[in-house]
Amino acid sequence: MDILIQQLFNGLTIGSVYSLVALGLTLVYGILHIPNFAHGALYMVGGYITLTMMTSFGLHYWLAILVSVIVVGLLGVLMERVVFHPLREAPPIHDKIAAIGILLLLEALAQLIWGADFQTMPSPYGQVVNLFGLTFTLQRILIIVAAISVMILLYLFLKKTYIGSTIIAMAQNREGAFLVGINTNKVAMITFLIAGGLAAIASSLTSPINLVFPGMGHLVILKAFVIIILGGMGSIPGAIIGGYILGFSESIGATYISGDYKDIIAFVLLIIILSIKPTGLFAKGGHS
Repeated sequence: MDILIQQLFNGLTIGSVYSLVALGLTLVYGILHIPNFAHGALYMVGGYITLTMMTSFGLHYWLAILVSVIVVGLLGVLMERVVFHPLREAPPIHDKIAAIGILLLLEALAQLIWGADFQTMPSPYGQVVNLFGLTFTLQRILIIVAAISVMILLYLFLKKTYIGSTIIAMAQNREGAFLVGINTNKVAMITFLIAGGLAAIASSLTSPINLVFPGMGHLVILKAFVIIILGGMGSIPGAIIGGYILGFSESIGATYISGDYKDIIAFVLLIIILSIKPTGLFAKGGHS
């Protein structure tokens, strides 16, 4: 029972990170119908910016994360303006090719600036906590609390603010939103800003328990795509719940089946759910 509870806690940790990454991805897809393959590179850049702010500029962990969120958010906006906006009338394949190009460019730049070595991010929350005979690290508890807080804030932003309402309206009907006077360019920029920020938060939270390296976004983004397909393309509740389903499945699967197959579980789960419900779990849940 102790092992199961420990693994459920680990699943909650992993699921929180997956959900944050998938949320950014699903927001962009919901608004612009762009499967942004470069989102994994934004995740990677977020980890490096936080690490650099802490090690080279001596900033505290939270301040470093704040800088990372701003920088990666603005990088997302730049990506939308320079690459995706000019391609809005082009065939859909162009968006996908452009996104892969950005991914390769950002990875090459990261390797040039920071090198190809694996790096460790320091954390002020490395302490170990014993609770009811179970062992937790403060960093893992922090990941869960911070990720859930960010998701709640995002939900309130989308539901309670005017800008949030315009994002939801545009996700539901882009042409209709344009006809009622919503500035679709501004909404697209804000969406990329939020998506970049979410990727930076996710990587900054998880990097102290993992490692920072140029290819760190590869597996995460593949799993994020699995999550948004599982949850229903463009569905925000689907992205969150899908992230936790995957996190728990991986954690329990690694314990009771084999750690060697942990990364395959996502794709097995995808096949099973899509055979039962091809449109994803929350396809009718829309974009709210």
